[in-house]
Amino acid sequence: MDTNKFAESAKGFTKSPLGIIALFIVLVYGFASLVVGLGKGISEHIEPLIYFMVFFPVIVFFGFLWLVANHHNKLYGPSDFKNEDNFMKSQMASVASLAAATVKQPGHEGVLPESQLREIINIVYNTSRNQKTEKRKNRVLWVDDCPENNIYERQAFEAQGIEFSLALCTNEAIDILKTNKFAAIISDMGRKEGLQEGYVLLDKLRSIGDKTPFVIYAGSNLPEHKRQAREHGAIGSTNRADELFQLVMGAVSNGSFNTER
Repeated sequence: MDTNKFAESAKGFTKSPLGIIALFIVLVYGFASLVVGLGKGISEHIEPLIYFMVFFPVIVFFGFLWLVANHHNKLYGPSDFKNEDNFMKSQMASVASLAAATVKQPGHEGVLPESQLREIINIVYNTSRNQKTEKRKNRVLWVDDCPENNIYERQAFEAQGIEFSLALCTNEAIDILKTNKFAAIISDMGRKEGLQEGYVLLDKLRSIGDKTPFVIYAGSNLPEHKRQAREHGAIGSTNRADELFQLVMGAVSNGSFNTER
C-alpha cells in the first residue's frame, strides 16, 4: 500500500473510537517493526522490545473487553449511524423496549393497542432523528428505590446511546450530583423516605442552584400532578414510558445542562 492509500484508510479509521483504537495499534506495531528492522545497536536492548511486542496485544485485548463490558455505547461514532441497518436496529430496539414497558403498566392487561404502538413509533422516530446531528451529553441519573421496575425503559434509552447512573434514595442522588453532571434526572415520587420524595429531591437541587432537567416518572398522570411537578421546577411528570422517552430525549437534545453549583 502506498502512502496516499494508507492516509486515506487512516482517515476513515478516525471517525469512530473503535477505528482510533485499531489505528493506534497499527501505528505502535509499525514503529516497533521499524525499530527492529532499521535500528542499529539495539541487540543489547532487544529483550524489553520483545516483551513489549508479546504483552502489548494482551493488554489491548483486556482493555477492549473492559470497554465492551462497561462503555459499549461509546464505541460507535456518528458515521456508524449513516448505515441504515445500524440506525434501524437502534430504532427498533427502542420501540420494542417502550412497548414492553407500556404493556407491563396497569390497565393494559398485556395488550398494546395499535394506535399506541404507532404513537410510540412516531415518538422514537422523531426524537431520535434529532439526535443524529447534535453533539450532546448522554448521561442520565435515575433515582428509584426499585430500579428493577424500569429495565425496559432504560433499554429504550440505551439503544439511543444514553448511559445511566442509578441512585436508590435522595441522599445517594445528592452525593452523586456533587461530583457528576448529567443531561437529565429521572425520579420516582414515593420512596422509603417519604410519599413525595421526588419533590424533596427536586426542591433540594433547585435550592442549591442545580438546574439539571428533572422528570418525575411515577404512578400518576393526572393534570394536577403534572402542574405541581412544573411548579416545583420539573420539566414534566408522567406514568407513560413513551412520554418519559420524549421528555428526556428532548432535554438531552436541547443540551440544557446544569452549569451552576
